[in-house]
Amino acid sequence: MAILVKPIITEKMSMLTESKEQYGFRVALTATKPEIKAEIEKMYGVEVTKIRTSIVAGKRKTRFTKSGVSNGKTSNYKKAIVSLLEGQSIDFYENI
Repeated sequence: MAILVKPIITEKMSMLTESKEQYGFRVALTATKPEIKAEIEKMYGVEVTKIRTSIVAGKRKTRFTKSGVSNGKTSNYKKAIVSLLEGQSIDFYENI
């Protein structure tokens, strides 16, 4: 199972990257901080100084269809905010 699911690329995360050199990743629910650190350092060739993790609760969804009301919920996920050593950066757009 992959530890890093995908990078979080939103307007809020981009502002955090520009101001504090922190990057966001969506990670596996069972991933630990040492596993996340090792994976990021191996994948991007940078040195991680700090990791903050949080589990984001899924949202409740309601759809109105021909057959009636359909209720559901999106999945929970874990996100990691990673701080890098001064002067290092990650370019998510280099492989495009």
